[in-house]
Amino acid sequence: QVQVVESGGGLVQPGGSLRLSCAASGSIFSISAMGWYRQAPGKQRELVAVSASGGVRNYADSVKGRFTISRDNAKNTVYLQMNSLKPEDTAVYYCNAIDRTVWGSVDYWGQGTQVTVSS
Repeated sequence: QVQVVESGGGLVQPGGSLRLSCAASGSIFSISAMGWYRQAPGKQRELVAVSASGGVRNYADSVKGRFTISRDNAKNTVYLQMNSLKPEDTAVYYCNAIDRTVWGSVDYWGQGTQVTVSS
């Protein structure tokens, strides 16, 4: 079994910054991608940023230029640096890890961490 644990959420004023961290541990075969999703109240979960094999990084249009995803492959850890935060960034942020096993790829999710942007 693989565990995914996030940390770093909290309350921040508009224009401020936060850094989220996520670590995957346990019976891992090979993590092919790690990323961040978010879900605001009354809305569907959406992709924020993903870091895939080969250094490929993708971002939602709404966060481009403000958020940066980085990954430590040796530690199966991913980070999300969030700058110039806006009230519309308020959501529960979930970490996702894709484990490439001999039986196929398996998705694992963290429990989520709350990010609130408010004055």
